[in-house]
Amino acid sequence: MSYIVNDPDDFAAESTLGFIAAHRGLVRRVNGGVARASATPAGEVAVVIGGGSGHYPAFAGLVGPGLAHAAAMGNVFASPSAQQIYSVARSVATEAGVLFSYGNYAGDALNFDQAQERLRAEGIPTATVRVTDDIYSAPLADRAKRRGIAGDLAVFRAAAWASAQGMGLAEVEALAARANERTRSVGVAFSGCTLPGATAPLFTVPDGMMAVGMGIHGEPGIDVVPLPSAGEIADLLVTRLLEERPHDLGDGASARVGVIVNGLGSVKSEELFLLYHSVAGLITQAGLEIVDPEVGEYATSFEMAGVSLTLIWLDDVLEQAWSSPAYAPAYRKGVVDLADRIADENAAEGETAEDDVIHPAATADAQRAGKDVARALSAIRAMIDREVDELGRLDAIAGDGDHGIGMQRGVRAADAAAQAAAGSDAGPGTVLARAGDAWADKAGGTSGALWGLGLRAAAKVLGDAAAPDGRTASEAVAAARDAVQTSGKAQIGDKTMVDALVPFAETLAERIAGGDDLATAWEAAAAESMKAARATADLLPRMGRARPHMEKSLGTPDPGAMSLALAMAAGASAWNDGTTEEKR
Repeated sequence: MSYIVNDPDDFAAESTLGFIAAHRGLVRRVNGGVARASATPAGEVAVVIGGGSGHYPAFAGLVGPGLAHAAAMGNVFASPSAQQIYSVARSVATEAGVLFSYGNYAGDALNFDQAQERLRAEGIPTATVRVTDDIYSAPLADRAKRRGIAGDLAVFRAAAWASAQGMGLAEVEALAARANERTRSVGVAFSGCTLPGATAPLFTVPDGMMAVGMGIHGEPGIDVVPLPSAGEIADLLVTRLLEERPHDLGDGASARVGVIVNGLGSVKSEELFLLYHSVAGLITQAGLEIVDPEVGEYATSFEMAGVSLTLIWLDDVLEQAWSSPAYAPAYRKGVVDLADRIADENAAEGETAEDDVIHPAATADAQRAGKDVARALSAIRAMIDREVDELGRLDAIAGDGDHGIGMQRGVRAADAAAQAAAGSDAGPGTVLARAGDAWADKAGGTSGALWGLGLRAAAKVLGDAAAPDGRTASEAVAAARDAVQTSGKAQIGDKTMVDALVPFAETLAERIAGGDDLATAWEAAAAESMKAARATADLLPRMGRARPHMEKSLGTPDPGAMSLALAMAAGASAWNDGTTEEKR
């Protein structure tokens, strides 16, 4: 558990401020994360990494010469928002472009992709390499679905070295992709971790047992076995990785490998060295030569007790990258010239407060509608606050257990933004757009990104010119549905929020077309949404973190579908309790 906490909601932000203060000569604060203290040299591709907090030294600790130019930092175990990623990348971008690299998690992919689109629209060349080293997270045939863990380090090193050599964006991307193709990791855990402020761990491992394949967010492993000796753990890890030795290593390949023995939080250095002793012997017996092994903490999960082993099969170029000098807060190798480093506390652009943003003028009717929207969001917030623990419990069955916390962070931010906009007489489109931006920015993760996209899509349809009637509201919900499905790529039956969103949108449209007023139609649609959400208990997940452990979720409704249905039910009560003269 975390012993040093003020407000758990502020844990990540306050920790980041302390990190920056401790390493002021190496990093500077930028909107959404941290960047190197020195500016990116002209003509050099900026390597931008990132992900949720709680995994130090990933990601902020890996910013510096020989490693990343910047890191976007989300909340605890939640991806940074698209806005955060964009701001971080913009702070270090040059005319040579930006390479994004991060662990392959759905929320990260959604948000980094949105930031990439925005940068490209502004004329900044941008490419992406997602790290997929965790061999237990998906079969080899579905390697593109695998998640990234401690193998991130090998990919980031390759990208940063290529950038420092003056390679163009396409070459930097290609070398990073090659490093990813040659990198494999596997992990085991002996106990779970507890999020700041939580009273229980995300998962538990029975005493005297070991979970094989456990993810760094607490994703369940593929098996639980009696705790073996250090030598037996080493044999399990090495044997499994060697089974996945890349077959097509190309020209210049050798029997040289980089090795990372990574501690996940509670395993002490002496234990890691003991494990490495056995690992090194087994790798040598297999006819491989170890180059510059790394033993320590590189991707953690708070106080989770566990270890992972990573191998990267090197060629001549990758070996240069792997062995090159680096100087970051948590990773130092060789000698780096730091003569040009600067410590500029004012280098980051200031954030613009929402209250200072001018919004379009709204008619009196539209202003009242804006207040209706804000009241609905307050009702949703109250609902999520009541159900946060249950949503977390549902998510922990086959996921990482943070869905309730993520929804709560998002809806609280959205509610605050909506109240501020409505208080300044904004129309419904602006109120909903501000809420969507705030939700995505504070919640992070997959659901945060999708809720933000959906609310913004709906906001565009509502606009601020008039109070929306039932038909316009139905079209706004349909736009939200389309945005969520287009970006998330989920369909009915995949066991996601889409299973509750689609029937809601369809029923709302049908009831409005049949002559119901908005309040009546919304209530009926919310009932259908809840019915569909509960029915997801009979489905097996085909997307998301629960997919590798689909059988565990059978009999339990999807937390994303349930939270959406609960939100729509809360919205129905808000419309029915509203003070508008007519329910439209």
